[in-house]
Amino acid sequence: MAAHFGRRLRKGAATTAVAAAAVAALSASQAPGATGVSGGAQAAGVSTPVPDTASDATGGSPYYTDLPPLHSPSPAPSSSPGTPVAQGDGEVAGQIPATVLDAYKRAEAELRSSKPGCNLPWQLLAAIGKVESGQARGGRVDADGTTIGRILGPQLDGNGFALIKDTDHGAYDGNASYDQAIGPMQFIPSTWAWAGRDGNGDGKADPNNVYDAALAAGHYLCRGDRDLSRDDDLRSAILSYNNSTDYLNLVLNWVSYYRKGVHTVPDGTGGLPTHRSDDTTTHPGTTSPSAPAKPSKPAKPSKPGKPTKPDPGSANGGDDRPTPKPPTPPWEQPTPSDTVDHLDYADPDAAEPTAMAGHAFSGKIAARAETEDGKAVAKVRVRFTITGDTDATFAGGEKVATVATDAKGVATAPALQAGEKTGDFKITTALVGHQVKGVTYDATVTPRAADALAPTDDKAHTCVPGGEFTDPVQVKATYKGAVADLVEASATLIKADDDPAENDKGPYFKDADDKPVRTLTGLKTDDKGLLTLPKLYADDTSGTYLLRITTTGGATLTVKLTVAPDGDASAEPSPSPSASS
Repeated sequence: MAAHFGRRLRKGAATTAVAAAAVAALSASQAPGATGVSGGAQAAGVSTPVPDTASDATGGSPYYTDLPPLHSPSPAPSSSPGTPVAQGDGEVAGQIPATVLDAYKRAEAELRSSKPGCNLPWQLLAAIGKVESGQARGGRVDADGTTIGRILGPQLDGNGFALIKDTDHGAYDGNASYDQAIGPMQFIPSTWAWAGRDGNGDGKADPNNVYDAALAAGHYLCRGDRDLSRDDDLRSAILSYNNSTDYLNLVLNWVSYYRKGVHTVPDGTGGLPTHRSDDTTTHPGTTSPSAPAKPSKPAKPSKPGKPTKPDPGSANGGDDRPTPKPPTPPWEQPTPSDTVDHLDYADPDAAEPTAMAGHAFSGKIAARAETEDGKAVAKVRVRFTITGDTDATFAGGEKVATVATDAKGVATAPALQAGEKTGDFKITTALVGHQVKGVTYDATVTPRAADALAPTDDKAHTCVPGGEFTDPVQVKATYKGAVADLVEASATLIKADDDPAENDKGPYFKDADDKPVRTLTGLKTDDKGLLTLPKLYADDTSGTYLLRITTTGGATLTVKLTVAPDGDASAEPSPSPSASS
């Protein structure tokens, strides 16, 4: 069955053409040797109108049909940097170039935050990237993730594909007559116009950038209320990208394969697919390979009328109409981040962030993007990074957060959460896509503390000489009225209320060797703020004694203990708690 499926893909997947009510098709890759090289089938948009002549979701466009091997990914063979290797029998099928893989995983992380109900797996993006462009032609991208040379599909001129006339004036695909699919995820311009995203934080959405394209594909797949952990929604999402059952099954195969593990390889050294849906190389009993189709001969133009005499003073040879200027490609246009001169504190008078271990920080961590003359810059991205030897994180457990500035130029970091490790750390800021001077916040995580202790009952603690105290001493710790959990404490039998030195007689605790001890350290309140002390014992000396409990933060409570022959302490009231900060 699997072999039959593979042959079917290699022979005729290009013949699958499904009618769509509203088409913003993402076209497939170009034929081998065409300008821009490589490519695959595209996602179809439904929100942006396209020319009425476009009536097919994919136009029969080709895509890579290589199936993953049956076994799990094996160790990747070595290759020289910058030298792509042919995939052949699938030995390097599990290879994904480092930058391309990072783009998929960053897109998954962003969707986990912005659309948590979608449950987008990065393996789905990797599978589509494999089928569409061979992982950006084996990872031929620069350090920022932009492809080295554009990846273009065939022009959608209706000749074997959908007919989609130019929608971008050639700004993206360089074709002012017909649209062509572009980039590692093969979006057509009309779909990119609404689906495009800025995935690398440089302030622009470029379909030729693998970070931008991967994030755009993730949002495209997560449209509506899709939950990609559900099989029906997963299949629906893939079919919305290319409405073909063969394409669906192929992508699902690669998703399953990548979930077993992948191998990261240097950029430019990833394996290249070898089979495409328009490949006529077949198995025995099928037709022989055919040469690439030649372009149709253009129609002979009609004989022009007699031209008018050009005006020597006219720059366009006598035509008085102004020559239209081609639009500047989006990736060459100035971006808002280019105007930022520096980052400043959003509130210069804000106190340094401080929080107890395990608690959220109060206040906000924010930076303001400004021009050289102090004007606010909106819609630029600021990266907040936690550095230092603590386990403090932003909400969600991340050490790095990227936030866009608002209309006032202010980017506010997610809520800062202290971990259990105390100490100082820093939050640094940086403008994404443009190096400018940032600001730094110094923050501190202090130990958990209590500012008040109170007994949990009003029982008197009494004992006969040489006996045991029946009721344990239990207290509750609070901080600003809230439960103070996991707060460290100590307990000491002291000589007098004004003399905190350890007493050498009277009640005592027992250590692990059953020896008397009158000071306990390393105590800690539970998750309800309660502290229950071990059992107390009395020596043979009668009298009234004091037990002092102290917590981190300075809360103290002194408890009276009575040792009397008759065990009667009714004449002595229970002590009142005392606290200090």
